[in-house]
Amino acid sequence: MQKRLFSLLTLALAFSVHAQVLTIKDKITHQPLESVSVYSKNPSAFGVTDARGNVALSRFTNADSIHIDLIGYEHGIYSYKQLEEKRFVLLLNETSILLNGMVVSAVRWAQELREVPNKIAAIGSSETNLQNPQTAADLLGTSGEILIQKSQLGGGSPMIRGFATNRVLIAVDGVRMNTAIFRGGNLQNVIALDPLATKNTEVVFGPGSVNYGSDAIGGVMGFHTLTPSFSKNGPPLVKGTATLRNSSASFEKTGHADLSLGWQKWAFLSSVTYTDFDDLKMGSNGPDEYLRREFQDRVNGQDVAAKNPNPKEQAASGYSQWNLMQKIRFEPSAAWNFSYALHYSASTEVPRYDRLIEYRRGRLRSAEWYYGPQKWLMNAFNLQHSGKSGWYDSARLTLAHQRSEESRHDRNFGDTRLNHRTETVHAYTVNFDFDKSFRKRHRLFYGAEVVLNRVGSVASGENIESGAVTPISTRYPDGSTWNSYAAYLNYRCNAGSKVVLQSGLRYNLVTLDAEFDTRFFPFPFTSASLNTSALTGSAGVVYNPDDSWNFSLNLSSGFRAPNIDDVGKVFDSEPGAVVVPNPDLKPEYAYNTELGIAKAFGSLAKADVAGYFTYLDDALVRRNFKLGGQDSIVYDGTLSQVQAIQNAASAHVYGIQTGIELNLPAGFTLSSRFNFQKGKEELDDGSTAPLRHAGPWFGATHLIYRRDRLKADLYAVYNGEISFEELATEERGKPHLYAVDANGNPYSPGWHTLNLKGQYQVTDLLMLIAGVENLTDQRYRPYSSGIVAPGRNFIAALRTDF
Repeated sequence: MQKRLFSLLTLALAFSVHAQVLTIKDKITHQPLESVSVYSKNPSAFGVTDARGNVALSRFTNADSIHIDLIGYEHGIYSYKQLEEKRFVLLLNETSILLNGMVVSAVRWAQELREVPNKIAAIGSSETNLQNPQTAADLLGTSGEILIQKSQLGGGSPMIRGFATNRVLIAVDGVRMNTAIFRGGNLQNVIALDPLATKNTEVVFGPGSVNYGSDAIGGVMGFHTLTPSFSKNGPPLVKGTATLRNSSASFEKTGHADLSLGWQKWAFLSSVTYTDFDDLKMGSNGPDEYLRREFQDRVNGQDVAAKNPNPKEQAASGYSQWNLMQKIRFEPSAAWNFSYALHYSASTEVPRYDRLIEYRRGRLRSAEWYYGPQKWLMNAFNLQHSGKSGWYDSARLTLAHQRSEESRHDRNFGDTRLNHRTETVHAYTVNFDFDKSFRKRHRLFYGAEVVLNRVGSVASGENIESGAVTPISTRYPDGSTWNSYAAYLNYRCNAGSKVVLQSGLRYNLVTLDAEFDTRFFPFPFTSASLNTSALTGSAGVVYNPDDSWNFSLNLSSGFRAPNIDDVGKVFDSEPGAVVVPNPDLKPEYAYNTELGIAKAFGSLAKADVAGYFTYLDDALVRRNFKLGGQDSIVYDGTLSQVQAIQNAASAHVYGIQTGIELNLPAGFTLSSRFNFQKGKEELDDGSTAPLRHAGPWFGATHLIYRRDRLKADLYAVYNGEISFEELATEERGKPHLYAVDANGNPYSPGWHTLNLKGQYQVTDLLMLIAGVENLTDQRYRPYSSGIVAPGRNFIAALRTDF
C-alpha cells in the first residue's frame, strides 16, 4: 500500500513538473504576449509563447538562467526558482532602447532590423492603442517621420522624403495597393484601411522598387493586418477586442469589434469598424485667413453664400465610413499554411473641402464639389510552404483581386449642371516569393510578380432643375489597361560576425493601352500604347562592431512607369488650367544614397541619424502643352490653359532624419524625432524651384510615463515655416490655402501643438483611454492641406480585450 501511494505521489509530482506553464503578459495592459522567445543554455532548451502567452517549462527545470526575449520589451533573465516565486506569471515592460527588431517589408520576408541597410520605421499595436489615430493616414503620422497632407477631412496623403502620391507605395499584407489611376495630385486611398484592424505598420524609407516595382521611389508603407491565431494545445482559442471612441473636434463616433476563433488547424477572424465625423472645428489662435466665414447653400432654387454662424466650424466637411475584414487560416501541418482574406471599405460622400473654399471674381467658385463613396474591396489568397529543398527553404504564393471605385461630382456656383465622373479599377496581382539559405552565411530572396489593371471611366452631366442627363468627357479612357511583369532577386551575405552585405536587382516590363474618345476634345491621336522596361537595383552594407553600434550605407534606384493617370487623364488641375492626355511618355528614375548611424548606451539611451540624397531623372511633371496647336481650350465652361504630364525635368531631394530616446528615473521615457528635407526641381527655362512635396522641417517629442497599469504621454508636434520664396510654384497658385505674409503673399506658417494622452488598465478586460490634442487650441493648416487641423480635441475611448 505504501509503495502504491509513493508511486502515485511520484507520478503526480512528475506530471506537475511536466505540466508547469509560464504565462507572459504586458505589464500595463496585462494582455498575453505571443511569440516571446524563452531559452536557456544549461539545460539547453528553447520555447515560444502561444496566443495565450503560455510556454511549457518542462525542459527548463532547475535552470539558473532563463532568458525572456521579445522585440519591443525589456530583455529579462530569471532562474527557475525566481519564476516559481512569481507563480510562473511574468509582466514585461515595453522599451524602445533597442537596435534590433524583426521587419518584413524590407525584402518581403522577416529579417532582423540591424541587418537591413535601409531606414525603417515600425509602428506597433501598443502605440496605436495609446494614440488612437482616426484613420490609417493619422496612424502613419504618429511615427513622427511622415508628413500628412489633407485636402479634406476624408483625406490623408503621406509625404515621405520629399515624395508623395504615386511616388510612394502602399502594400496591404504584402499586396500592392497602388493602381493605374494613382495620380500626382494628393491621394486619400490610404484611409480605406482600418487602423483598428492593423497589427503593425512598417515604413521603408527610400526607393523600394527592387521588391515592390513601380511607384516605390520615396518609400513603401507596409500595413500588416490582424491575423487569426491557432490553439496549439488545449481547448479552442477565443479572443477579441471591442472599442468605443468619441472625440470632440469633429464629434467623431467610432465603434470597432474583432473576434478570433482558433483550433489546432483552423482559425477565423472577423473585424468590423464604423466611424462617423461631423463638421470639423478649427482652433482659436491662428491666422484669420483660415476661417470659414460663409458656405454654399441653395435657397428657392438659387445658389447663395450663407453666413457661417461659427466661422471656426468647417461647414460641409463631415463623412462616415465602414471597414470590414474576414480572414481564414488552415494549417494542415507545420510545413503548410493556407489563408484567405476579404477586406472591404466604403465611405459616404466626402466633401472636397479645398475646392469648396475657392473664390472666383469675388464669390465662391463651386456650389457643390464632393467625392462619391470611396469603395475598396480586396480578396487575397496566400499559400506558404516551409521545408528544405534545392530551390527554397520557404515559398509563398499570393493571389489577389482588388476593386476600387471613386467618383467626383462638381457644379459651379450659379450653374445648373452637376458633373458626375466615376472610375473603377479591377487590379489582379500574382506574387511568387522564395527564401533560400545556403552555406550558413548566405541567403537569397527572389520571386516574380504580375499585376493587371483594367480601368473603367464613365461621365454624365445632370441638370439639377430638369433632371436631364447629357454625356460629358470622362476623366480617363474607358477600358484602358496597365500591366506589369517583373522578376526580382535579393542576396544577403553575413561576411563575418560584424558585417552584412545586401544587394538586389529587379527587371520590370510595363505595358499600357488606351483608346481615346474624340467627341469632346480634338485629340491628334485616338489611341496610346506603351511598352517599356525598367531595371533597378540596390547595394548596401551594414557594420555592427558590437551590440551597441550600427552603421549602414545603401545605394538604390527606383522607378515609376507612366500609368493611365499620366497618359490619358483629362481634368482641371486648378482654376484656369486643364490637363490633357500625352501618349509620349517614359519611366522616371530615382537614384538614392543613404547613410545611417545608430548607437545604444546600454539600457539608458539610444540615438540614430540617417542622411540621404535622391536624384530624380526624366521626372514626370505637369507643364504647359498644346492640343491640336492650341494652348487653351474650353473645359466645363471655362477657358483653360492646356497642360500635360511630360518627361520635362529633373529633381533632387536631400535631408536628414534623426532621433533620440532616453530612459529616465521614476518610470519616465523621453523620445524625440526630427526631420529636415530640401528639394528642387528643374523648370522649363533651366532655373530651379522648390519641390512641391518636400515639406517643412518637422518632428515630435514625447515624455512617456509608465507605472503599474498606467501609461501617459505628454508630447509636442511641430512643423517649420515655408516662406513665399520657398513655396513651390504649384502651391503659389493656391492662395486660398495659405496665410498671407507682410507683403501680401501666400506662405505656410510654422506651428506646434501640445498634447496629452493616457491609458489605464482598469481590469484585465477593460482599458480606459483618454486624451486632449492641441491643448492650447492652435489654429493651423498643415503644409499643402485644404482643411484646417482640429482645434482643442478631447478624446475618450473604452477598449476591452478578451
